[in-house]
Amino acid sequence: MTFLLFATIILAVVLMVLAISKLKMHPFIVMIVIALAVGLFWGVVDPASGLTPTEVVNQVKGGFGSIMTSIGIVILCGTIIGTILEKTGAALTMANAILKLVGQKNSVVAMGAMGYVTGIPVFCDSGFVVLSPISRALAEQSNVSLAVMGTALSGGLYATHCLVPPTPGPIAMAGTLGADLGLTILVGLIVSIPAVAVAIIYAKKVASKINIPANSEYTLEELQKKYGKLPGTFQSFAPILLPIVLIGLASVCDFPSKPFGTGTLYQIVMFIGNPVVALVLGVFLSISLIPASEKKNTLTWVTQGVTDSAGILAITCAGSSFGAILKCMPIADSVGGLVSTGLGVLIPFIIAMILKLAMGASTVAMITTASMMAPLMETMGFTSPLAKVIIVLAIGAGSMVASHANDSYFWVVSQFSDMKTEEAYKCQTGMTAVMGISVIIVLFIVSLFI
Repeated sequence: MTFLLFATIILAVVLMVLAISKLKMHPFIVMIVIALAVGLFWGVVDPASGLTPTEVVNQVKGGFGSIMTSIGIVILCGTIIGTILEKTGAALTMANAILKLVGQKNSVVAMGAMGYVTGIPVFCDSGFVVLSPISRALAEQSNVSLAVMGTALSGGLYATHCLVPPTPGPIAMAGTLGADLGLTILVGLIVSIPAVAVAIIYAKKVASKINIPANSEYTLEELQKKYGKLPGTFQSFAPILLPIVLIGLASVCDFPSKPFGTGTLYQIVMFIGNPVVALVLGVFLSISLIPASEKKNTLTWVTQGVTDSAGILAITCAGSSFGAILKCMPIADSVGGLVSTGLGVLIPFIIAMILKLAMGASTVAMITTASMMAPLMETMGFTSPLAKVIIVLAIGAGSMVASHANDSYFWVVSQFSDMKTEEAYKCQTGMTAVMGISVIIVLFIVSLFI
């Protein structure tokens, strides 16, 4: 029966990959149908542990609703913040601030750092499009190949996109696996630093061998004029930093030692540090960035953020439905041997890597892998708050390996960096592979001590 169990799961994943990547079906429809099919099939072959048809439907609905309850508002708010930062030019302000901090002579480091910060609230695809003119302008001013700048920027965006909430993928994983969101943000930000460092080194050592002229249409000064009056630096960073700080404070507040006590202060910090409240406050801060001349566009921009989040919410919740079916199957009873393999965090990393390579979409790979890992967490000993976060990040690392032709981000980076396809494979695919492997090495070492 164990063989049949895993054969069923593997077949389900293969069909999912084929339907999404080859038949071009939407992941939401595919995962819902696969969840129903797996639940019905297992109920027939193993009535003792399986579900009745009515129970299958209820589990699918329950899984969908549970993830919407836990992170739906958070994803909506995060997407709205990212949209407004893009539309108001706040992303350009943040980029300028980082450039001033590190200096133009360290322009490659600046591009990686810009990506690291911008990738927290903004999807990597959108972030690259917004920052690519800066990449070109800096490449021309620094007399550096555009391949170097594009690779460094791509790596910075990719690191926080895959590892740090409130990006939807990491949020969805934290919700599915029951990881503390504040701790996930903190550790994700730390682990992202070596990932970005690896991307910058790769850009300097490998991408530098490819000479792509910048052909910049604008200088940095002309870009600023194009946007008009940009928001202030503090204002621009605030919608990102405030939610992170508040969520982090709530995590500290809830430590067993109760550093803020258990009275009124504790209740206040836990309320404003709840991810829903923290992100709602972030939305209002982002709306304050909109200049008076653009206030008429406020509703349009917020609506665009809501619209953009719809697809992510659908995929995330459908992944949770699939996970709910998997949790009802006797997977945990069949994987006791995995505990003694010593592979630990490598298991979710490998699953996510295979799905990423097959499907191309990092977010879908993250959500699917998290759903598959959820029933195994206790059996494999991943029960402490830090252990859950490490698994979230291990899945994120796997979803980095590697961005290639079936990934929309691959084409965004190549097209906006004037790379030929073979050059993009060398720069983008090679870099993302090295990033993911570097991160899992760090996580594997950390896992040995927890």
